[in-house]
Amino acid sequence: MQKVLVENNADGTTLIMINRPEKRNAICAETALLLQKAFVEFEASHTQKCAVLTGAGNDAFSGGADTGNFPELWRCIPTVGFQTEKPIISAVAGWCVGGALVLSMMCDMTVAAENTKFAYPEARMGFTGGLIAGLAARIPHKVAMEMILLCRNIDAQRGYNVGLCNEVVPTGKQVEAALAMAREMTEFSPLVLKTLKRFVTETVLPKGPSELSGRAQRSLTAVREDEDAAEAIAAVKEKRKPRYKSW
Repeated sequence: MQKVLVENNADGTTLIMINRPEKRNAICAETALLLQKAFVEFEASHTQKCAVLTGAGNDAFSGGADTGNFPELWRCIPTVGFQTEKPIISAVAGWCVGGALVLSMMCDMTVAAENTKFAYPEARMGFTGGLIAGLAARIPHKVAMEMILLCRNIDAQRGYNVGLCNEVVPTGKQVEAALAMAREMTEFSPLVLKTLKRFVTETVLPKGPSELSGRAQRSLTAVREDEDAAEAIAAVKEKRKPRYKSW
């Protein structure tokens, strides 16, 4: 079974789905890479204008990182593991836990089903990637700290009240509602949408150390995996000048 499903619609919307319902859509190492790839392809597309990210079923958007096959979570986080200036909406239902909460909060908007439960239990579990620090820039500080330090869950209605989601809809209607929002934006100016999102992302929202580290990892990984890196090694072995191609 494919761990990530991608549906490119003719109306310019793209639906990206974490497809591990038997694991509460937990994000394993492969899932993180597949999500990163899906978003990179969405960003590069000349036809797709707005994406909706969701999880299969209504029991869990995602249970967070798969502790049995731990991912490099930063890879699939918007503006961290991939550069994006197109709008992304998360459509969540059921449990939205740990790294999945980070994934949802880094989207531009969120539609939550009535049964949604936002949770960040890492302090109780004894580990963290630190990206959750950005939550305090997106909802009231005291509420963010309640979630982060006390590991208290937030339901959909309170999430709406504090600005963690834009709409609360009946369970099972979250993807439909998010796609409706996405279709609205496909009729707007792509250049204006990209410019405004870039202004917000780059100058308004503060970035914590883990977010900056993830961005650095993305840049360094691109250099390390580029064909010029292999060419440099080959040139040293063959005692010649390297023939670089990338710009």
